[in-house]
Amino acid sequence: MALPVETAAVETGAVAREVSTVGTLRANESVMIRSEIAGRVAAVHFREGDTVTENAPLISLDDAELRAQLAESAATVKLAELNFARAQEIYDKKLLSKQNYDEALARLSEARARRNLQQARLAKTRIHAPFSGVLGLRRVSAGDYIKEGDDIVNLEDIHSLKLDFRVPETYLAGVKQEQEVNVRVDAYPDESFKGKVYAIDPRLDEQTRSVLLRARIPNPGLRLRPGMFARVALVLEHRAEALLIPEQALWPIGDEQFVFRVVDGKALLAKVQTGQREGGKVEIGAGLSAGDTVVTAGQTKLRDGMAVQVTGQPGEKTPAAPTGR
Repeated sequence: MALPVETAAVETGAVAREVSTVGTLRANESVMIRSEIAGRVAAVHFREGDTVTENAPLISLDDAELRAQLAESAATVKLAELNFARAQEIYDKKLLSKQNYDEALARLSEARARRNLQQARLAKTRIHAPFSGVLGLRRVSAGDYIKEGDDIVNLEDIHSLKLDFRVPETYLAGVKQEQEVNVRVDAYPDESFKGKVYAIDPRLDEQTRSVLLRARIPNPGLRLRPGMFARVALVLEHRAEALLIPEQALWPIGDEQFVFRVVDGKALLAKVQTGQREGGKVEIGAGLSAGDTVVTAGQTKLRDGMAVQVTGQPGEKTPAAPTGR
């Protein structure tokens, strides 16, 4: 008497070999804007949280004293140029010693250097954004006196983010640049954000025996923020035409996995090699072919070669396995 069983067809689908880990999101570029000189804040040209472009003005310092010093330096340069021109004329007529000529030239060079220094200091009274990004919370107000190196505001480029994460050294041979990562964060638990690995640290951490990887995550809506905790799935390998069967078709014997193939009304025990498991499906590396029919329910009383009666529909399509999250 044939034993009633349920079956499913071996089908092909995409699978991904992944390693799961955790990481931290960081700004693509991040800087604390600081003053290079001391002075009084004359004007603040931004609002907290503003999105700014590269070279956008942020802070103006009072420059009255520096402008006066620059004017003085410019006058000194003009006088030195006149003195040098006279010295040049006299020297050409052999009426001035080489030492006096050199001294006039040195005074001119010194005056120009002081003027250039004053110009540089004056330029530092205008503080600009070094790159495009989003401004944080400002630390100064108009009228404040700030010292050299005082914090003004942080600037973060978050149009794309860096993701730093570690994987154990056992995966090192399979890690490559341009590999895909799928990222989940607590702020958006039902969404996955994709990115790609672009840098691999050449050194391993001696304590954890892990390697640090860095991926770039596009952030067009600016929803992701630096400092977020991230759950990371690093896709080590994609296989587009993997053989897939339902997990319940597996019949373990000892440390090995078997399935019952249905051929001409009989159940034939077949040893298989399994791979990735996801979404109730298991990848088969060897032992089956696409289109084979395997028993998914009723194996308990089955023996190799027994006659079976299929109560389901052999070859009925089941959803392909997800490609990974």
